[in-house]
Amino acid sequence: MESNQYQSAMNDPIIVVDKLRIIYNQGKSNETRALEETNLTIYPHEYVIIYGPSGCGKSTLLYSLSGLQSATYGDVYIQGKAISTMTRQEDLNLHQTGIGMVFQAFYLIDSLDILENVCLPKVFRGENPRERKAAGIQLLRRFGIVEQSDKFPNQLSGGQKQRVAIARSLINNPEIILADEPVGNLDSESAENVLKILKELNEIDKKTIVLVTHNPEHLVYADRVIHMKDGRIIKEEIHKDKRPVEKVNSLETREPEPAESLELKLLMSSFKGLLPQQVDVLLVPFKAKQLLAHLLSELNDEQVSMAEAFLKELLFKNIDISTFSERLDLDLDDGGAGWNKLRARSFALHTAMIMEQVQKLSGDAQNGALSLADYIITRFHLKFSDTQKLRLQAVLKLRLENQIGQIALQKRLDTRVSADGIGLHKTTAEKVVREIEILMLLKYS
Repeated sequence: MESNQYQSAMNDPIIVVDKLRIIYNQGKSNETRALEETNLTIYPHEYVIIYGPSGCGKSTLLYSLSGLQSATYGDVYIQGKAISTMTRQEDLNLHQTGIGMVFQAFYLIDSLDILENVCLPKVFRGENPRERKAAGIQLLRRFGIVEQSDKFPNQLSGGQKQRVAIARSLINNPEIILADEPVGNLDSESAENVLKILKELNEIDKKTIVLVTHNPEHLVYADRVIHMKDGRIIKEEIHKDKRPVEKVNSLETREPEPAESLELKLLMSSFKGLLPQQVDVLLVPFKAKQLLAHLLSELNDEQVSMAEAFLKELLFKNIDISTFSERLDLDLDDGGAGWNKLRARSFALHTAMIMEQVQKLSGDAQNGALSLADYIITRFHLKFSDTQKLRLQAVLKLRLENQIGQIALQKRLDTRVSADGIGLHKTTAEKVVREIEILMLLKYS
């Protein structure tokens, strides 16, 4: 494909976010601060994932990068040019050739066939029909859906629709691809296919990818992970640093932490040939760190560090749950974690519940699923019909047997009952999945 005016110099940032703030209904009684002062620099050919829970501001940040969301304060620069100062033509060129967007909902036009959907951005630019169709066919062939070119969107699966959407985003050869929860509506197999396509676009086509997700399983694909919470960037993980050395050294950086799923994969690759009991012992520090992250609210570094040490002792069975609670409540000066008594008791109780449930998962999957279903219903105060409970037991059995992954599990949990799902609210489903995944980790041996 031909190059365009947005091709960048490797040593210069392709995107700069400078003191960006987004405030809705400013000055009114319903004022909402979606994004607090935010700074971010992204370089050409990076794969950056913006990660965090629903409502944390990650999609707002992504839409600000595209120019679809205007800044209240601060600015976003693309190739050194502030979006807020772009002329109408510059803004048009940015969206037609500089940036490609991929959305969770696909946004295909039902009245156009697949090839027409892919070629639509070229139609807007008035390009030759024969040339644009040839470019569209080339992309559809690359993504394995060329035989669908004369069909309409309602004839395709979700995974096929998203591949069409990606092809459409690439038709004008943009250097930047922005993807907002692109696999949120897909089953686990289709999701993996789409994520592999995006990774290929980054590694082979050298596209700069910025992807928004709330799913920790996706983080292994990124070069950098930007963690967000309550409208702020709270930390950064670096898996593969593609930034120029002199630029990185000039930035205020934080010590990177590896993504938990990547860390576990690296650990497991080192455990080949060991007995299950040996693997279980070696996994204890990792389990303690992840269990602590799952259970904790905001505490200072020293309180967290001491609690993690006591968790390791608990998992190694050197102390019991009562001693664990007492040490959490003990002052830091006396060798404890410095928590207050109420927090320590609540934390220890939740820990004990999890540890007890882990033991119940050690048998066969059927009994484990029955026990886990009861635990989840009690833990999250769910009011289930008999049908919902049976469906929950069935899907938990599949997860315990590793027949489905985390993505498929959450999809079944938040699918409505009338569509053969379990009918949980999306937020509750996310919490349930996090609880189940930590139990899955802790039972591993």
